[in-house]
Parts: sequence; structure tokens; C-alpha cells
Amino acid sequence: MKNFFYTLIAFLVLTNVNAQVKNPVKWTTKTEKVSDNEFNLVINGTIEEGWHVYSQFTPDGGSLPIVITFKDQKGNYELVGKAKESPYKKAFNDVFEVDEYYFEKKVTVTQKVKVTNPKVKNIKLNFEYQVCKEACINDNKDFTFEIPEIKVAESLDKPVSNVDSVKVDSTTTEEVKTTPVATPETKKEEPKKEEERGLWTIFFLAFLGGFAALLTPCVFPMIPMTVSFFTKQSKTKAEGKRNAIIYGISIILIYVVLGLAVTAIFGADALNALSTNVWFNIIFFVLLVVFASSFLGAFEIMLPNSWANKVDRQADRGGIIGILFMALALAIVSFSCTGPIVGTLLVESASKGGIAPVVGMLGFSSALALPFMLFAMFPGWLNSLPKSGGWLNTVKVSLGFLELALAFKFLSNADLVLQLHWFERETFLALWIAIFGTWGIYLLGKITLPHDSPLTHISVGRLFMALIVLSFTVYMIPGLWGAPLKLISAFPPPQTYSESPNGVGGSSVASEEKLPDGAEIGPHGLIVFTDYDKGLAYAKEVKKPALLDFTGHACVNCRKMENNVWSDEKVLNILKSEVVLISLYADDKRPLPKDEQFVSKSTGSEIETIGDKWTDFMITKYNTNTQPLYVLVDNQGNNLNKVTPTTSYNPDIDFYANWLKQGIVNFKK
Repeated sequence: MKNFFYTLIAFLVLTNVNAQVKNPVKWTTKTEKVSDNEFNLVINGTIEEGWHVYSQFTPDGGSLPIVITFKDQKGNYELVGKAKESPYKKAFNDVFEVDEYYFEKKVTVTQKVKVTNPKVKNIKLNFEYQVCKEACINDNKDFTFEIPEIKVAESLDKPVSNVDSVKVDSTTTEEVKTTPVATPETKKEEPKKEEERGLWTIFFLAFLGGFAALLTPCVFPMIPMTVSFFTKQSKTKAEGKRNAIIYGISIILIYVVLGLAVTAIFGADALNALSTNVWFNIIFFVLLVVFASSFLGAFEIMLPNSWANKVDRQADRGGIIGILFMALALAIVSFSCTGPIVGTLLVESASKGGIAPVVGMLGFSSALALPFMLFAMFPGWLNSLPKSGGWLNTVKVSLGFLELALAFKFLSNADLVLQLHWFERETFLALWIAIFGTWGIYLLGKITLPHDSPLTHISVGRLFMALIVLSFTVYMIPGLWGAPLKLISAFPPPQTYSESPNGVGGSSVASEEKLPDGAEIGPHGLIVFTDYDKGLAYAKEVKKPALLDFTGHACVNCRKMENNVWSDEKVLNILKSEVVLISLYADDKRPLPKDEQFVSKSTGSEIETIGDKWTDFMITKYNTNTQPLYVLVDNQGNNLNKVTPTTSYNPDIDFYANWLKQGIVNFKK
């Protein structure tokens, strides 16, 4: 009897571990009165240890962001700006190959609203989010915010100032009626390590950009001219050095102010949103193509000559003001070379948000200003400078090739967001191979462009550079056949976003046999059904068990299982020949036909999308809502594994293979 109870307890524990509806985020809400008709709708989330909720600003292509849908808004209330969030972390996801913005432990989302209808008693919204740890859960909550009575006599158009903040608490339908804990004031947290690394990376890349700008025909010849001016016009050497340092600091100030202006105009938070906006990515693509064309010699981007003339006249005033205008004159005169680099840096740093544009301009201007200050302090160094010549145009053209390559990153972003599959991984790599290959041939002197000087030979330095560029070109070629290309993993679309899962020329099941009705090609060339009924019917027809794969497009650990476990030969052979694979996406946002929509008997939620349907199926039949989830079933949909009916994320290949084999043995009995 004792052994029986131990066995029963062990069975219950195993069942509970493998199948349970998880709710790792607890939500509370409250309404804060700002003025007579303006209110803050505050949503507070307490997140269990190790779980992540993803910001509404997290870039597309990764985990799913928070999405807020307001109900009955027209004629009742207006949204004041976009919902604000508490500070989030940033980290690069090497599976999806994008930066992700996420919250740990707690999250606060605040939306300010202006009530236009005094009869409004409450505001309802739907709050959709994804939370991930070793598994991912796609969930949504309906929140109702009580609105205090608004007196009709009071103006709804002009908020009254000096109104004390009044807080009205309300709870969500998922919690017992208790007064929620007041939201602590948002404190400025110390910069996160990931964010610090990101800003240092931007500074370093911008510094390299400034150094590259120095080596262009518009800037390099200015160094000896400007330094000579300060040394000759100054009464003493000390005064010359001081003026040159002021000149360098002025250059830095001009570009930092430009970075501040970009941040102020667009807003630190808005820049993140712009980075994932389709139209802005397309505009950035066009802009960088224009910059590249200018560097390659098609035309020059010039600021109006009148600007330079006016600034020159101000520079003649002398003193600190005159030196400042001299620095501004350098920025204007050299714009045809520095403009495209500055524009590219601002575009790239803007995609990071926050103070990244300021940091970028600080790095760029520091590299640009440093030589002017150093050569003024040590004029003898001027003799060591190489003479101006055709090599300066070679640097400019090389920057043009880099600009062109970077442009296609933004076009790729737009295509990924829209999921058009017009610009897949193979297309991207083919373009980069063509661009860098042409650059290498140019460096070897086999191609000349409009402003190039005649060449009788190439320098050793140019030869080495050509070898590096051509080697990089050769490195990218295997990517067409599915190689991961880790050196540039952040640039091309992910491997799953390609014409063929196996790369160009790779074997494809579709080419070898006709696919069954409702099937498609999945990871590793596997035949996959995405409809439960069609997959189960096919399994019955071929007399094989079915493997239910509850997954998600934005599920990191689902991809890890596919990449690291399914790819193993002993697992892959089973998936190819001994089971029918049915992948059901819990985050599929496509709407169900109206006649197939329903209200869940398990949760009471409205089932409106395909993802809702499979999530409800998981909860109803398997008492869990996490992905990945794997269930091996017979042709009637009954579990085949008795001790461990389901399994989730587990990178142990032997365990997964044995789990599959045990279910198959039970099917054949």
C-alpha cells in the first residue's frame, strides 16, 4: 500500500510538471486623475523570476510585443500620445538575430486619455502580450478602468491646472477584489549592461566613421591648411595651440548639437518605434542609396554656397566666435563627403533610440576634431602626412560601396515586417556578394569611376584591402547554401526567411514528391501540417502516429528545439519517417472565419484567431498554455506516452528521441 501511494504521488507530480496552465504575470490596474477630463490608465505587472514580457517597441522579427487595443473610443475619449513604459532591458537574440526589449520582475504601462464624452463611466481595453522563459505564453487580458464622474458644466476642452492628482483603483477580472498596490514612482535605473555595450559600440563605430571622413578629398587637405592658419595667425605658439583646441571643441559641439536636435525632434522613445516602421525603413533605404551614389561619383551633395559665404564672413570676426564659425564653415564645405556618413550614422543610431544619436555624433566629431588639435600642438607632424592624391577618392568610393551594402539592410527590415518574402535571405546575400565583389575588383584597379585618377599600379596597402574585401565576399557565398555566416548574423534575414530551408540548391521534399493536402515544407525539409484535422486524417491514412507541435512564430525555445534537437540525425530520422508532424501556431494572428469563432468554455475568452484556437485547444485538452509543447497521439487523438504524456523545452537529444520511440512502440501495440 505504501508503494502504491508513492507511485501515485510520483505520477501526479509528473503530470503536474508536464501539464499546467501557467500565469507568470499578475496584473493590477488603476486610474489616475490628471485634470477634470484627463486620466492616466495605469497597468502594473508583477513578473515571476526568470520570465520576460516584451516591450511594445521591441523590433519586429523577434518575440511578440505588447499590443493595446482600446474599445468604444470614437466619440468618447482620445488617446494622448503613445502608452509609456517603465525602463526595459535590451539584448540581442541570436536565434531571431534582432535586438529585443523586455521587462523583468515588473512592468508598468501608462496611457493618458482625454475624455470627450462626460457620460463615459469606464474605459475598456484589451492588453495582448507574450511572456517567455523556457517556454512562451501568448496571453491577453480585458481591463476595465472606472472613470470618475465628470461634471457637465466643466469644460472638456481645457484641462484645469493645479488640480490635485486623484487615484481611482480598479482590479482586473482575473484577481480577487482587493486594492492594488500603488505604483512606485518610476526611478531612473542605472544603465543596463546591454545598453552600455550598445552605446559604446555606437561610439566606436561613429569614431571609425569620423576617421573615414578625415580620409576623404573634402576634409584631408583641410588639415594642413587649417593648422597652418592657426600657427601663423597666432601671436604665440601657446595661443595657436589654444585656438586649435577651441576649434576642435567647436567641431564636436556642432555635431553633438545635431545629435541632440534629432533626439529632441523625434523623441527618444519614438526613435525606437521608427526603426521598425515600414515606411521609415524604405525612406532610409532610398536615402542611403542616394548617399552611396554621391560617394561613387554620380553627383555631389552640396549645401547652398550662400551658407558658406555667410559663415566665412562671420569667421573673419576673430576671437572664440570667429573660431566657432570657422568650425561651422568646415562642416558646410566638407558636407559633400561628411554628409552621407553623418546621415548614415544618425539613421543607424536613431534605430537604437535614447541618446544614441548624441553618442554617435560625439564619436564622429571626436575623430574629426582630434587631428586638428594634435597637429596644431605638434606642427612638426605635418611633414609626416601623406600627400593628397587619387587615394583620397578611393577612400570615398569605398565608403560608397559600404553605404550601398548597408542600404539593403533597411529594405530587408521593411520586407520582414510585412512578411512579403520579396527580399529573402538568398536575395540579400546575392546582392552583398555582388557589391563586395565589385568593390574588391575596383580596389584591384580593374574598374574606374568618374573621379578616379589614372593608375599605372596599385599600392601594397590597396592590394591588401582588396584581398580582405574579396575574402569576405568568398566567405558569404556558402550562405546561399544555408551556412550560418555568424560574422554578419545581425544583417541578413534569418535562415528561416529564405526561398528554401536548405539554401539554394539544397534538397527539398517538395521537389521529390507531391505534398499531401494541407501540408507544407517545414524545418529541415520536413513535411508539416498546420491544421490539426487534416494532419490527423493523413496520419490515419498512412497508419502513423501524429506528433503535435504546439509552437509559435516568435517562440525562441521552439526555434532552439528545431535547430538543436530536431536537427540531430536520430531525431530527424524519426520525424521524417515514423511520425506525421502537425505544427500548431499559438501566435497565429490570422482571423478565423466568423462561423468558426466562439467563446471558450475553459477560459471564457473570445476565440477569434487561429492562434486563439490552438491556445484554447492546449488549455482544454492538455491543461497548459506554454510553447513549445510536444504530444504524441494515435489516430483518434489519444496520448501515446503514458508516464510523460507531453514534453516541453528540453535540449536533451537522447531524452527526446527516447520519448518519441516509446510513444511509437505504444502505437504499434
